Amino acid sequence: MAVASEPIHADQARALLKALGEPVRLRVIEALGGGERCVCDLVTDLGLAQSKLSFHLKVLKQAGLLADRQEGRWIYYRLRPETLSALQAWLTDLGAHCGAPAKPCS
Repeated sequence: MAVASEPIHADQARALLKALGEPVRLRVIEALGGGERCVCDLVTDLGLAQSKLSFHLKVLKQAGLLADRQEGRWIYYRLRPETLSALQAWLTDLGAHCGAPAKPCS
């Protein structure tokens, strides 16, 4: 995934938006908005089976939205702000150009 200083391409943006488009994954992202969380806490707070949560965490991590670390038997997840910034920059750029009028038809 691109870092904040590198622009992302449309295909990368589509992959990120697809990962964020699933309601359960969006709930995971929102839960991590306050900082790093242990899987055990996410299971409890989101009311999900660990296997279902693990699937969604894997998708988010593969998309580049999450980072993880293991401490003992627990895995802790956190958002990757550089990925969120890159997506935000892509959306901002898209928004900056969307008001351009069409060229006259010939």
